[in-house]
Amino acid sequence: MGRLFGTDGARGIAITELTCELAMQIGRAAANVLTKHSSHRPKILIGKDTRISSDILEAALCAGICSVGADAEILGVVPTPAVAYLVRKCEADAGVMISASHNSVEFNGIKLFSSTGYKLSDEIEAEIEALILDTPEKMQLVSGTDVGKISYYENAAQDYISYVESSIQTKPEGLRVAIDCANGSSSATAQELFTRLGAEVLLIHAQPDGTNINENCGSTHMEDLMQFVVENHCDIGLAFDGDADRCLAVDETGEMVDGDKLIAIAAKAYQEQGRLKQNAVVVTVMSNLGFTYFAKAQNIKMITANVGDRYVLEKMLDGGYNIGGEQSGHIIFLDEMTTGDGQLSGAKILEILKSSGKKMSELAGVMEKFPQVMVNVKIPNHRKENWKNDSEITDLIDRKETELGDAGRILVRESGTEPLIRVMIEGKDFNQINAMAMEISEKIRERAGR
Repeated sequence: MGRLFGTDGARGIAITELTCELAMQIGRAAANVLTKHSSHRPKILIGKDTRISSDILEAALCAGICSVGADAEILGVVPTPAVAYLVRKCEADAGVMISASHNSVEFNGIKLFSSTGYKLSDEIEAEIEALILDTPEKMQLVSGTDVGKISYYENAAQDYISYVESSIQTKPEGLRVAIDCANGSSSATAQELFTRLGAEVLLIHAQPDGTNINENCGSTHMEDLMQFVVENHCDIGLAFDGDADRCLAVDETGEMVDGDKLIAIAAKAYQEQGRLKQNAVVVTVMSNLGFTYFAKAQNIKMITANVGDRYVLEKMLDGGYNIGGEQSGHIIFLDEMTTGDGQLSGAKILEILKSSGKKMSELAGVMEKFPQVMVNVKIPNHRKENWKNDSEITDLIDRKETELGDAGRILVRESGTEPLIRVMIEGKDFNQINAMAMEISEKIRERAGR
């Protein structure tokens, strides 16, 4: 990945790594690069999640944007996809979301959107990086009446809610729905959105205080929701992450339904309705082997992308597909949204659940999951990429792949958002793949984790 931007924007520990100075420079550089062909005073929208550091970084971004002559319009606390939608609705020149998504509170991040509502390509991000790191003197500051202005978009959350509501044709009226807001952005939107759709809504983890985002809750910590759904006799549970661009679900028995299964449910429903474009769906290399068997059984073409919803999106745009996503819950319904949208995804699943007349556990049975083991190995930044050139590590991986044969697979990759190497193994025998994952991760920790 780039020097500042990973698979989902710039990210780091807020204030000490993702500093105010860096945020201001990103604001300046983004305004320069994304508005260089503009013949009017540019306008950039800024949204944020509920982290205590988001206000500070918002102020720094605004300073950077306005110091080069662009206007900044503040959206307040909104989901990431709200920024993508409102950029298009307002015909703004660019959008910024301040969030570290599913990461814990000490992290924060800056995600950039173009005027079309899409995340930036690697090439545009590289241009912004080069301006900040190599030629900062090219960012011309302005003065006097040329300085940009800061304004506030008062109805940002409401406009987003109305748009998602308009995207659902069959209202899930009468469904009892538990929603875990991760003490994040969806705390500002979920209650009203899903109530307007006709569901009976029960919220948990929807009281953000600046410090509790993603803390033992949301799509990365499903235990509370799984228990809550059963105890409160809910038809389904939905879990979002900090900026609400991910959605995972829980069926009525308390079993988790991950992104792969949600994509399978949506793809099958769209296929039956004649709405699945090119009769294809885009997933990533991390998708469970069970999805491959589902796609074959349904005669759906499966397109595989690299990890990261931007890469899923690229494949979707290139092939004209309208459903794609990741096991982690980033799901893109491209007919309605230009990026992953947790609440739109949740609403679509509720629509399918209501129309089917089935229970959520029945819908989730469309795909059988292979046992999968994931181990995360922390590595220091200066050791990134080194493991790929270590023969002790690569030879061990090769031996285990030969041992698995066609009965499973091994995927070892660096996280694009955290200082981690992820070791993922799938196969029919859990004990076998778990032992393999432990052995490989321990070897990586021994050779590259110091």
